[in-house]
Amino acid sequence: MAYQAGGQRPAPRPVAETPEAQAYLEDYAGLLEAVPAPSLVVDHCWDVALTNSAFRSLFGGVGPHATAMPGDNFLRFVLFHPDAPTVLGEHESSWCLPMLAHFARTVESHGPDHGLQAIRRDIAQDPIMEAAYRQGLPHWIRSVGEGAVEHDGAVRPLLHPDPRRGATECRVVVETSRTLEELGCTRFTFVLREARRAPSRQRGTRRTASHLRVVPAAD
Repeated sequence: MAYQAGGQRPAPRPVAETPEAQAYLEDYAGLLEAVPAPSLVVDHCWDVALTNSAFRSLFGGVGPHATAMPGDNFLRFVLFHPDAPTVLGEHESSWCLPMLAHFARTVESHGPDHGLQAIRRDIAQDPIMEAAYRQGLPHWIRSVGEGAVEHDGAVRPLLHPDPRRGATECRVVVETSRTLEELGCTRFTFVLREARRAPSRQRGTRRTASHLRVVPAAD
């Protein structure tokens, strides 16, 4: 039931190992669909198990990508999809760096993990992200504080494709039920706020910078 290019909704991701868990996810998908705010369920690697219509509408305009579609792996989308800044306002400071910091902490806490290590290798192969991970991230965390690593409660800018919303904000709400936790999954909801922001200069542009602003450019 995750988003894919072309708007198709395949079966839930294979995170459930028992028929009971699979049935729970299928029922949870119905609950998710009833939520008007964009919402998704991910595992510890940010692989997407479930999304709702509001989420698919929010990201429905992004172009195809082999490994970084928002309904496949949301972390990869934020880090690697060139269309991410067209939806995620203030992409670097409000989305990319917090998620990169959270990923770094997850790598430390989980130890060897195939999925996490695969993302780490992709970061290493992207000069922009590798510089941010090794050089920019420690400096950014010292500047903004450890609390910035937490997603729950954060207010972040969005560039909604619906012109009635436009440049706005969302509050990120993170929650998990006992069963989702047993499956290693967490639910993220982007609660849209009524307060409007000035349009971002990133609106409608793809990420083409040779470096992130948090990483000093080479002389």
